[in-house]
Amino acid sequence: MNKALHAFVYLFLALAGAALWFELQLNAKRALLVDRSNLHEEKFISIAKTIEKAEPSKDATAEIRKDVSPVEARLIDTPDTENVLEDYKPYLEQQNLETFDWNGKREQLRKIYVEDADGNPIMDGGRPVDRGPGTARELLDSLLAAASRQQSTLNTTRAELAKLRGILADTVEELNDLKPRARQDKVTLAEKDDKIAELEKAKAEAEGQVVKIKGQIDDLTAEIASLRDEVQTAKDEAAQSAEKLEESEKKAANLAKALQDAYQSAGSASAGVGNVVTSVPYGEKGKVVSADNEYMFATIELSDATMKELKGEKRDKPIPVGLEFTVKREGYQGAAGDIVGRIRTRQEIPGKNYVICDILSAWTQTEVKADDVVFSD
Repeated sequence: MNKALHAFVYLFLALAGAALWFELQLNAKRALLVDRSNLHEEKFISIAKTIEKAEPSKDATAEIRKDVSPVEARLIDTPDTENVLEDYKPYLEQQNLETFDWNGKREQLRKIYVEDADGNPIMDGGRPVDRGPGTARELLDSLLAAASRQQSTLNTTRAELAKLRGILADTVEELNDLKPRARQDKVTLAEKDDKIAELEKAKAEAEGQVVKIKGQIDDLTAEIASLRDEVQTAKDEAAQSAEKLEESEKKAANLAKALQDAYQSAGSASAGVGNVVTSVPYGEKGKVVSADNEYMFATIELSDATMKELKGEKRDKPIPVGLEFTVKREGYQGAAGDIVGRIRTRQEIPGKNYVICDILSAWTQTEVKADDVVFSD
């Protein structure tokens, strides 16, 4: 009994060792099959990206009209033409057509059989069904059909290239035939041009004397006219200089009066009720009413709220002199963005929200204009 038991144990161990060896061999084959399947899957996906999903649209048209009227010694306003691309298939030129993208269909590429709702293969007699919706064969069949269509399109393109080569050859032959005649025509025209040039030269010599005399007369006439123009220009310049001098004197007088008023206003402000306002809160305070960029002053209109900030709630204090504001313009883009420049308060215009300000040249980016925004920063 013990001998039989020992024999059975040894046989079991031998069978277990054989099973282990077969398991190792099977695992190696399984890994090979997995790697092969993955390689096929990646290559199918890569190949699919080179196959166009559908044929190009055949609605495209092409036309190149060729002049077929004979070359004769007469002008033709509307020559006869024909379309040399009458039978050409322009849809063959379409590029970048959509190709298959199977990155999202990896699961279907791995399904060999049609499966039911539980994921089990559907049987057809004694074997599973391996074709139909949801299977790898469905994708591969669609890829094969698209590849066949693309090959047909390629063959058609090759045929069209051969036709175009024939059209090009005929056109080149016709051009080569026309060039010798065109060269002969040019030689004839050159000979006629030489004769015309000789006649023109003789005519020019005959007319030269007449032109010379007329030129002398024209020179004298032009000299007289030039002297008259110089006299008139001198008179006009004198009149303009007088007008500019009068205008400058008026502006200087106005500026002197404005400065005098400003100094008097500043003096009365320092002698009256004290106003220690040196700044106002951040934000938009008013707008420019007018500006004189030549004499560097501007008139601004401040809002009621700003006037109260400067003169107090009862508006019984004088406007502070020397308070600076920034001038901005919507849409303007200079070195400092939308900033046009800066101004400094000089004198208040009584009874209104108007204040006369100096334009600070050191801050000027461009000319201050009416409707520019007065801003406190």
